[in-house]
Amino acid sequence: MPDLIDYFACADATWPAAEKIECGPFMLRKSPGGGKRVTAATVIGDVTSDDIAIAETRMREFGQKPLFSLRAGDEELDDILAARGYAMVDQTNVLSAPVEDLIHEDTDIEQASLAVWEPLAIQLDFWAQGGVGPDRIAVMERADCPKTALIGRHDNSPGGTCYVGVAQGIGMMHALEIVPSARRAGMGRAMSVHAAQWAAQEGATHFAVLCVQANEAANALYAKLGMTKVGQYHYRIKES
Repeated sequence: MPDLIDYFACADATWPAAEKIECGPFMLRKSPGGGKRVTAATVIGDVTSDDIAIAETRMREFGQKPLFSLRAGDEELDDILAARGYAMVDQTNVLSAPVEDLIHEDTDIEQASLAVWEPLAIQLDFWAQGGVGPDRIAVMERADCPKTALIGRHDNSPGGTCYVGVAQGIGMMHALEIVPSARRAGMGRAMSVHAAQWAAQEGATHFAVLCVQANEAANALYAKLGMTKVGQYHYRIKES
């Protein structure tokens, strides 16, 4: 079983920031969009209030709001940020299962998936409909790891898409988007299994997703696949 640090390293490799910059006890992430994962600071050393102020200034200089990702062991910093007026957002589960437990799962023969890179125009359309725009596509493009974009089929029509990368022996799926007509028909489950099968071909021993706790439907889907929580994290953001 990989350590939790391996899952976070996999997330960094498969969904990378445009630039990572050390700033005292923090690793800052600088990106022109792409979401919180590629713009949040994480702890790499002992922190003081002065260190936080310096990091805040640097992030503002990047044109980004001060944003920190908090993991197990960061409780003291979490309390300090809360006292400084930071709001907690996006509590997220790190879910995983051995690929061996997933790759033999049966899927409907009509729900096949095709692995392609670069993504096809129809996949870009599906992602755009789900709020995954050009800035997040750019994150996928700059990932320097084995990667693919799956396009799923449902009822003889394209039914969804997702992006998968492999690092640290872990296949991590991002940006799963199922078209409305294919939802509640097993398409999300099928594509997750197909993503694990692709990751296994690339040498992954484990399969993982990062799932916001508030997304009850997605968490239920992964639980039914036997994926369990191996960790969690959340963000603290300062809006003003």
